[in-house]
Amino acid sequence: MMHRLQIRDLSKRYSNGVQALSQVSLDISNGLFGLLGPNGAGKSSLMRTLATLQTADSGQVQFDGIDIFKDPYQLRCQLGYLPQDFGVYPRLSAQELLHHLAVLKGIDNKAARQEQVAALLQQTNLYNVRRQAVSTFSGGMRQRFGIAQALLGNPQLIIVDEPTAGLDPLERNRFHDLLCQIGEQVVVILSTHIVEDVHDLCPNMAILAGGRVILQGKPAVLTEKLAGKVWQKAIARQEVARYQDKLPVISTRITGGQLQVLVLSDSQPETGFTQCPPDLSAVYFSALTGATGTKKEVTVW
Repeated sequence: MMHRLQIRDLSKRYSNGVQALSQVSLDISNGLFGLLGPNGAGKSSLMRTLATLQTADSGQVQFDGIDIFKDPYQLRCQLGYLPQDFGVYPRLSAQELLHHLAVLKGIDNKAARQEQVAALLQQTNLYNVRRQAVSTFSGGMRQRFGIAQALLGNPQLIIVDEPTAGLDPLERNRFHDLLCQIGEQVVVILSTHIVEDVHDLCPNMAILAGGRVILQGKPAVLTEKLAGKVWQKAIARQEVARYQDKLPVISTRITGGQLQVLVLSDSQPETGFTQCPPDLSAVYFSALTGATGTKKEVTVW
C-alpha cells in the first residue's frame, strides 16, 4: 500500500520567541526520507509536531487523508516514534519493557503481544539479551531497542530523530540495515545532521535550516547538478579567511593531513584549483551557505 504524508505551510514559534518552523511544506511517500540539517535547524521541532507531541501555530499535516491536528489519536494508532533522547525504566528487561509499551499501545491480546515482542527482539538482534536490563545496553543496542518499541503495533509512519548520533561504525551499519528493512512498505522519516546517513539510506531528502526547507529532491539528482562546479585546493590554515572573503567557499576539509578549501564556481576560481567530483556533503554545505547568505560559516570536516 502506498502511503502519503502531506505537510503544508507548517509554522511554529515557541514562547521564548524562537521561530522553530517557518512555512514548511513537504510531500513524503513510502521509503526512507532524509531530513538533513545542522543542530538548531528545526528538525526536532518538526518531528515532535508530526508525532502530535506539540501543536503548530499554522499549517496543515495529513497522513493518508487524516488531519493529524484534528484527529491526533488516529495518527498515533499508525505512528512509530524514536525520539532523540529515549529514556528507559532502569530495572526492566528488554522483554518486560516491550510488553509494557505494547500494552500502552493498545495491544491487549496476550498471545499476540508475546508473538510481536519476540519477533521484534529477533528483528533487532536483541533476542539473546532480552532478559537484560535496557539501562545496561550499549548506545547501539539501546537505539535498536528504540526501533523495536517504535515498531510495536505495525505502524505505517515511523519517525526517527538523530538515530545514529554517537554510534560506532559497526552499530551504525547494523542500524542502517534495520532501517532499510523497515522502510520498504511504510513511510520512514530519518532526521539527522549526519550527511552520510542520508546518502547511504534515503532516495529522497530535504535540507532544513533556520526552520525553513532550503532544498529538497533526490540526493543523486541534487549531487549531479553540481557536476563540474566544485573545486578544491590545498591551502595553509591562515589563508582560510582570505579565501572566504574573495571566493564562494562552501567548506573546508582535511585530506591526507592537508587542509583543502572547496569552492563553488562554474570555472576555475584561480590557479592551483582542481575540479573534484561533487558529493552530498558539497550539496549540503552549498545549500547552507546560500541559506545564510554568507561565506563566513565554513565547516571543517
